[in-house]
Order: sequence, then structure tokens, then C-alpha cells
Amino acid sequence: MIENYPPALWRVIIQRAADGPTNMAIDEAIAEAVGAGLVPPTLRFYAWEPACLSLGYSQPVTDVDFDRLNRQGWDVVRRLTGGRAILHVDELTYSVVAPVNEPRVEGGVVESYRRLSRGLLAGLERVGASVHAEKSTDGEAHSFKGPVCFEVPSDYEITVQGRKLLGSAQTRRNGIVLQHGALPLFGDLGRICDALYFDGEDEREDAQARVRQRAITLEEALGEEISMARAVRALMAGFCEALKLSLDDESPLTPEEIARAEELRATKYTSQEWTERN
Repeated sequence: MIENYPPALWRVIIQRAADGPTNMAIDEAIAEAVGAGLVPPTLRFYAWEPACLSLGYSQPVTDVDFDRLNRQGWDVVRRLTGGRAILHVDELTYSVVAPVNEPRVEGGVVESYRRLSRGLLAGLERVGASVHAEKSTDGEAHSFKGPVCFEVPSDYEITVQGRKLLGSAQTRRNGIVLQHGALPLFGDLGRICDALYFDGEDEREDAQARVRQRAITLEEALGEEISMARAVRALMAGFCEALKLSLDDESPLTPEEIARAEELRATKYTSQEWTERN
């Protein structure tokens, strides 16, 4: 069902891969600019280089095995949003930034998840994925304590064949909603366990098996690899269709957003104080 939203023009930004601190700094800089009324609500698509483990805002840093992480050559960053760890590699990431009174994100966290999931569902259906987004009924998502985001879908996250395809997280501050999410395009989703702390190798292997069983990549869901460019086009079309949006791709990051992102990267997202906070 498509809701009767008033037409709206949002900005869309498609960026080349960047490191984890840069990506998180840009999301926060956009949120500040939207909050100040300097730019319109923004839909952003991006990728990560090098691969990066992101931790939820309140996730214990002790979940990370830094020796193993460094041997893999992966970065680590802490998100503004909640949830559990995600390994950002071979994926497309989206972010949505909008004022809390924007009809497409209004209501509580779960309600806004449901609204935005409509756009994600419509986009993924365009590439042939048989996707679902429903409220959890078994209570597992709400009681889950493991370190890996993709082990269990939360309310209105995207699944295929009962397996999690797209994981999202959200924060609300200063009248602004920031939601971002990871769509793994291909690759081994169990790799994340190579950067996390476990008491023994048996426990690590068990966790890897659970992730592979409970999560799925877009390639596995479709039986073919979908390029990042095609996935971006599909999701843009899905947001326009389901959320009654027009997207303005002629408004890149402003000089002020770029400068603020550079400042946040240097002072916050690369700092040990932020990343290793408990």
C-alpha cells in the first residue's frame, strides 16, 4: 500500500567509496545541515574502502578483536546510530536524513522504519527480489544480545526467505532523523566474525554458521550479481514510487557540509576516545 504523502523534493547524493570515519562524518554533517534548514531532506548512497567494522553507538568495544581486525586490514568506526556490529564490504549503504515532522519519518522509531521500508521494498522488488518487511513476532529481535547485526532482523527490516537482507539503524536528535542501512551485494557474511572477540574458535565458527544461515546477500537472493549502480537506480526509483518523492541530483554536498565532515572526521570519528567509548 502506497500512503498518501504530499509530494516532496529531496536531495540525492551518490558518492564514491570512502573510509569509515569519512562516511560517518558525512552523515552527521548532513544531519546538522538539514537540522539548520540549510539543505533539504537527503537520501545518500555510498560504499566503504577499505572494509570497515562499524559498532553501534552503545555497543561495547570489547566485542572487537583488534589483533584479528588489524591482520585483516580492516578499519573500525563507531556509528551515531544504535544496533550491533556490521562489516561494511561488498555492499551498498544508504542514509536518510529528514526532520522528525517529515511525513515519511514521523512517528516513533518503529513507525518510521515501517515507512522507509516501503521505499526499500519497492526498490528491491525492481531487481527481482522477493522481499518482506514485517514487525517481529517471536521476540528474538528485542532480546538479542549477540555482537552481529545481521544475525537477527529487527522490526520492519528487509528479509528474503526468512533471512535478513538489509540491516538498518536510526538515531533522533535535535529534531532530525538519521537512518542508514547496509545492503550486502555479495560475499561471505560470516567474515565479520573474523574481527570480533570470542572465547574460542568453536564459538567463532558457531557464530559464523549462524550468520550465514540467518542472513543473505542480494546475489544469493537473486542467483545473480547486481552491480552497485543498478542497485542505486532501483532503490532511488523505489523511494520515489513508494514515498511519492522527487529526487534532486543537482545539489551535491555544500562546501559547509564538506568542511564540517572533515572536522568531524578529524576530531571525532578517527579518535580513540569516540571509537573505544563504553
